[in-house]
Amino acid sequence: MTDASPPVGITPVAAAQRVAGSTRLQLIGVASLLVILTNAVTFLLPPLLPVIQAEYQITSVAAATWIFTLLTLGGGAGFIVLPKLSDVTGDRTAAVVASVALTLGAGLIAVGNSYGALLAGAIVMGLGGAAQLLPLGFLRRTLGESGLAISVAVLVMATGVGIVIGMIGGGLIVDYVSVQMFFYILTACCALTVVASALIIPQNAPDVSVRRIPVVGTTWLVAWIAALLLAMTQGLEWGMGALVPLAIGVLGAATWVQAQRKTQTPVFDPSIAKSSVVVLSCVVIALIAMVNASFLVLMSNFAQVDPSWFLSPDDSYGLGLSALDTGMLMIPFAVTFLIGGAVAERPVAQGRGLAVFVVGALTSVVGLALLLVVPDQEWSFLVASGVIGFGCSIVYSACFALVQQAVREEKAGMAGAMVGTAMAIGFSLGSAVVTSVLSWTTHVIPGTDIEIAAKGQFSTGYWIAIGIGALIVVAVGALRSRIRIPSDADRI
Repeated sequence: MTDASPPVGITPVAAAQRVAGSTRLQLIGVASLLVILTNAVTFLLPPLLPVIQAEYQITSVAAATWIFTLLTLGGGAGFIVLPKLSDVTGDRTAAVVASVALTLGAGLIAVGNSYGALLAGAIVMGLGGAAQLLPLGFLRRTLGESGLAISVAVLVMATGVGIVIGMIGGGLIVDYVSVQMFFYILTACCALTVVASALIIPQNAPDVSVRRIPVVGTTWLVAWIAALLLAMTQGLEWGMGALVPLAIGVLGAATWVQAQRKTQTPVFDPSIAKSSVVVLSCVVIALIAMVNASFLVLMSNFAQVDPSWFLSPDDSYGLGLSALDTGMLMIPFAVTFLIGGAVAERPVAQGRGLAVFVVGALTSVVGLALLLVVPDQEWSFLVASGVIGFGCSIVYSACFALVQQAVREEKAGMAGAMVGTAMAIGFSLGSAVVTSVLSWTTHVIPGTDIEIAAKGQFSTGYWIAIGIGALIVVAVGALRSRIRIPSDADRI
């Protein structure tokens, strides 16, 4: 099948009817809404974690960060299930299911109003948050030849807008209302996406070649990853007890790999998983997501610590900012994220995607290095967030675009799912690694039971994030000779 051929189960006449029935502007609008809201949900949590920790009396940094970790892990599961659900039941159904999950997750947190509800709601919202990848499928299927370029552009540009709304909107609201009321407001916003998805997104004909959704394999994957992350983040607190989730995670990973080799419904399409372009893109996006998550967690925890909490000047650090002020520090990140997506488009189209990987990784490393040199000034965070935002953006854009270039139209959703899952795993792993570092040495805030990281742990966290960024350069160098961007006729 060539790229000009319609996907399985979709005729040219049907495609034309769908475009005529729902205008390009409406489709792009609802696609942008899905991407903006889902990214806002992801990026609103880091600045709110210290606020949530205080309001819900969560004693440790690790326990608070688990809310963000479970959100991204849920996203990893959603990135696998939702595109497959789209193939089986149609695009509209998948988008409505994702929007309902977002609404239920936010509502569970609002109504439950407890740490347990936060954890449960975060993973349900994470499942719905994978809706950000659905436009890669339904825009490409519905808009014809221009759908690929438009879908990638919408994904990157709307992500930048979502970051702004998430970082600033969350902090702005909790400055005036409680965290519980914030989640009631978020529930209402998510409910609007249910209506928009049902009214505007075309159903599209299901792919008759896809029969089953790998629910068991996906749940298994998320479970063993969560067990490994639990062992990593709770190791210091649990001691030898952390060996139990570690053993479960290792055993789960080994048996999952064996089961995937034998099953007729693998989590990932084997033909896509064997592509060198896809493999490298998944590795790179996981690493840059680790860098991104590390920066978010480190910045949020540092900025909202008040230096007056410390008795010794040698131990004191922090900027004493509110959640809103912390979000304002991230505005350069969002702005350069928008710019980076546009900048990366042309060199990737010209076949220079690997060079974009290297440039983006090194740019992010420069931003992290600035925070090592000047760790306690607002201007350094503003500059670093802009630099890191640009570096992360061009790498994200290149990863999604390269993978879409490597596959045929009917596999667009699964290809996006693989990259999205790798990104979600990277976010989860990055937040877990940095949380572990921040938990090595802690202080207790006077008059409370709440622990905060010692000053020196932040430098260690930045060095680790820099090392992760450097691994991208190493990975590109090691796999460069094996990478071949397929022509239109050779797409998987």
